[in-house]
Amino acid sequence: MKILVTGGAGYIGSHTIIDILDNTEHEVVSIDNFSNSDPNTFDRIEAITGKRVKNYEIDLTSYNTLKEDFFLKEGHIDGIIHFAALKAVGESVAKPVMYYQNNLNGLINLLKCAQKFDVDSFIFSSSCTVYGNADHQPVTEFTPTQTPESPYGYTKLVGEKILSDFAKTKSAFQALSLRYFNPVGAHISGMNGELPKGRPNNLVPVVTQFASGWVDDLVVHGTDYGTRDGTAIRDYIHVSDIAHAHVLALDYLNTGQTETNYDVFNLGSGNGVTVLEVLHAFEKISGLKLSYRLGPRREGDVEMIYADNSKATSLLNWKFQFGIEDAMSSAWKWQQFLNKAKNGDKVRL
Repeated sequence: MKILVTGGAGYIGSHTIIDILDNTEHEVVSIDNFSNSDPNTFDRIEAITGKRVKNYEIDLTSYNTLKEDFFLKEGHIDGIIHFAALKAVGESVAKPVMYYQNNLNGLINLLKCAQKFDVDSFIFSSSCTVYGNADHQPVTEFTPTQTPESPYGYTKLVGEKILSDFAKTKSAFQALSLRYFNPVGAHISGMNGELPKGRPNNLVPVVTQFASGWVDDLVVHGTDYGTRDGTAIRDYIHVSDIAHAHVLALDYLNTGQTETNYDVFNLGSGNGVTVLEVLHAFEKISGLKLSYRLGPRREGDVEMIYADNSKATSLLNWKFQFGIEDAMSSAWKWQQFLNKAKNGDKVRL
């Protein structure tokens, strides 16, 4: 099959491309305008897999550009995995219109093209933020969704609704929303990982960059939550485990195992880990002591969330392989790769 991966130079997108190339015979093409990623990602993918991925540097929010400069040029696409979106919770609170315009218009334009060019398989990159401050943990796919705490999360909830409604109008169309919990870690080679532009917003790259002197402050946001150590609890799942779930999801769609045109799956480890436990895991694998400071809660954050992943393990035959120490070890290995590149060593960013 020929698979379109949007946001192919991004964190989860690039790892998913690697997993597809390593474990299937599918052809992959990418769309990424590098708004929060780097073109050199495709060099790293090639170094890891031995295969070059073609990327189209276009903006998904322009329907005519997407139609004319990608679909009319590339030919038939068998499936779409849609990652491309703005994703920083704090930034979405400060710039909600930008998030609504980018995340929702990009999805709508892809679905318009899917209809026009007969693309029948679609996997949507969703988020556990659709559960909001859930009353019970762990959350299952039957846990009621709530209005998320951030505009980012709301774009995921609305995106799921758009996709669900669209799937009802096209009989051959099948779609899945994969609700990620907190992706962490890097490829086992240490040659690909999370590399946001500017100061990172996610915990693990902040930790590794702080340990390397790239950022000068490490703040634990909120120490008065009703958790075992007062800090927020999340379900940290290795990015390579999430990536492999997309390969299994493609198989699930294309082997006729689905009973409906649209379904949702949680992708999490099933383990709740506090922020301080993440910091201690890094200290253990690195041998370094982190001089973090304690700060107030961050707007848009929920207190606690972790997954019941039994649906994905049962129907997709998916099982996560890496724990939090594995994730911190691979993330630190990736950071050391970046440190060498920054110091002028001959490594390819």
